[in-house]
Amino acid sequence: MKTFGITILLTSLLISTPVSAQDANTDKRVDRLEQEMRAVQRKVFPGGTGRYFEPQITADTGPASSGTTNTTSAVTDLIARVDALERSLANLTGQVEENGFRLKKIEDRLAATEAPVVSSTVTGGSTASGSTTAVAKKPAPEAAPDPKRVVGVAAIVMPETGDAAEDAYIYGYRLWEAKFYPEAQTQLKKMADEYSSHRRASYAQNLLGRAYLDDGKPALASVALYENYQKRPRGERAPDSLYFLSTALVQLGKKADACRVLAEMQDVYPDVASGRLASQVASGKTAANCK
Repeated sequence: MKTFGITILLTSLLISTPVSAQDANTDKRVDRLEQEMRAVQRKVFPGGTGRYFEPQITADTGPASSGTTNTTSAVTDLIARVDALERSLANLTGQVEENGFRLKKIEDRLAATEAPVVSSTVTGGSTASGSTTAVAKKPAPEAAPDPKRVVGVAAIVMPETGDAAEDAYIYGYRLWEAKFYPEAQTQLKKMADEYSSHRRASYAQNLLGRAYLDDGKPALASVALYENYQKRPRGERAPDSLYFLSTALVQLGKKADACRVLAEMQDVYPDVASGRLASQVASGKTAANCK
């Protein structure tokens, strides 16, 4: 609403209505508007009376010089009061919109803060409306340990010969021999890491590769066996590791690589390849279809 529009409307009313009647009626209407505006301000901004609505403009209390002067003064006073109402309404509307925007931002922050943290989700089933729901993925429950296995592992005792490295290897060997492969893998890896310079480290790392093979894990076996050959080429079980490495490669479908490994074994360890491990080399070549 524009001020000049209100001014024209009020002027037309004043022209068509007697002065005494228009003063009384218009004053009442403006008073009512001002009271309603203050009520809104108190509702929206408690304690903020007078901050957004300018004080009421009153008419001059001095004696009037003539009827025309009174009429002009009354019109001017009403126009000023309506202008004040318009400004107050504009300010109030702006404050309401600004407060609404701030409240929306606060609500968004609270919603983000209170949202449950879900590390991973899976898509749930379709609802009646066809939408899908994200549900928290629950970790799979751990299988209860087999009592017989627990008793069997506990029955295997680590020897106490005074040589900690030797005892650690023998304990791992006994676990492997009893076919407790996961427990043997843990023990043998620990032994090879803690006593890497001991002569039994070559045995432990080689047996670790075999434990992986026996457990159906040729990829892990190939890593363990190759590391034993690479780190301990002079170790007592380095040639054996090359042979079992060729076996793991055959299981992985890499027969050409298996043949190369067996050829290197014969080149680096000719005595062992033609002696203690001769039959293994022959069977390995057959399995890998080596020429």
